[in-house]
Amino acid sequence: MKLIIGSLQLGLLYGILALGIYISFRILSVPDLTTEGSFAFGLSVSAAVTAMGHPILAIPAAMLAGALAGGITGILQTTFMVHPILAGIITMSGLYSVNLFIMGGASNLSLVRIDTIFKLIPGLSKQDTQTVLSIVACLLALVLLILFFRTHIGMCIRAVGDNDEMVRASSINVDACKVLAFCLSNAVIALSGALIAQYQGYADISSSSGILVIGLASVIIGEAVLGRRSVTIGFISSVVGSLIYRIIIALATKYSPLPAYMLKLLSAIIVGFALSLPAIRLRASIRRQKRGNPNA
Repeated sequence: MKLIIGSLQLGLLYGILALGIYISFRILSVPDLTTEGSFAFGLSVSAAVTAMGHPILAIPAAMLAGALAGGITGILQTTFMVHPILAGIITMSGLYSVNLFIMGGASNLSLVRIDTIFKLIPGLSKQDTQTVLSIVACLLALVLLILFFRTHIGMCIRAVGDNDEMVRASSINVDACKVLAFCLSNAVIALSGALIAQYQGYADISSSSGILVIGLASVIIGEAVLGRRSVTIGFISSVVGSLIYRIIIALATKYSPLPAYMLKLLSAIIVGFALSLPAIRLRASIRRQKRGNPNA
């Protein structure tokens, strides 16, 4: 039971990461490699500010840091015409040194004896507090994003992702929409990192390694379960996918004979299989049609 509860807590917190990745990956249709850098940026800023005695202030500070990272990537793409993948790599690489600087040159920062937001609710056990705050944070992020993408600005961003040339002809500032979307995406990703840092009681520079794969797995698994019918369903499916992914990983880690260091390979296999599902379904459908019509 403890394994399932812990998986659900992490699934909700990493679900916020999946929400951020969904914005760039599905709404903008751009592979944003800034993710690993902005996640660690939120992680390190949250840990550093929390260590100063301000765990609540650490959350918006981390989101602001993530938005800054996303803005840099967006400006590199729109103003300086850098390829989207290269722009993300440049920002991610630079943030590695920035994150080390924030943590005082150390690769990790402990919050073991420091109050975090997961210790601020009186009358609840540690596990209950973690569960309540994980649910509240994820639901709040989910609802706010759904509402935002129903506004005029949100609709403009969605239109840019669908067809930026048509939107440009409609006198909408496409570059500004893209930069704003990258800022929002990476702010949400940094929020996930900030919460994870306080949840686990430490920040480690290597915690962001492979985080993009985790987020993509969540998005793709969720779409395989709920489909791709709308942006609202897309956001909900990202969180659902994160929960399913965490449970799969927890069960695989507990019952698999594979050692712990094989976790990244397992994650890659899950993502590869999830990405292959549409093609597998299409081929299965074609085979069924051929069996039903031998002359085809």
